[in-house]
Amino acid sequence: MKTIMLVCAAGMSTSLLVTKMKKAAEAKGLEADIFAVSASEADSVLEQKNVDVLLLGPQVKFLKNQFQKKLASKNIPVDSINMQYYGMMNGEKVLEQALSMIG
Repeated sequence: MKTIMLVCAAGMSTSLLVTKMKKAAEAKGLEADIFAVSASEADSVLEQKNVDVLLLGPQVKFLKNQFQKKLASKNIPVDSINMQYYGMMNGEKVLEQALSMIG
């Protein structure tokens, strides 16, 4: 089971992307817990939940360094979602991006 956390400004715009990523995971026969939270909720969620990878929506990609520092000790990779994939709500490509970071 892979746990993929998306972080965006309010948690709204990424919810559609989460739905599409879940469909892509199902199509691959992959068990994944994919969810989105707002940037303000991210820290408390990370304290309660084990996450394999954290992806930032384009609106909050400026937080990348901050999250990388916080999560370095936990060995959780952090990146921003490819702008083109985000704009097209391409759940399959964003899922592939997340999985490639987990390795």
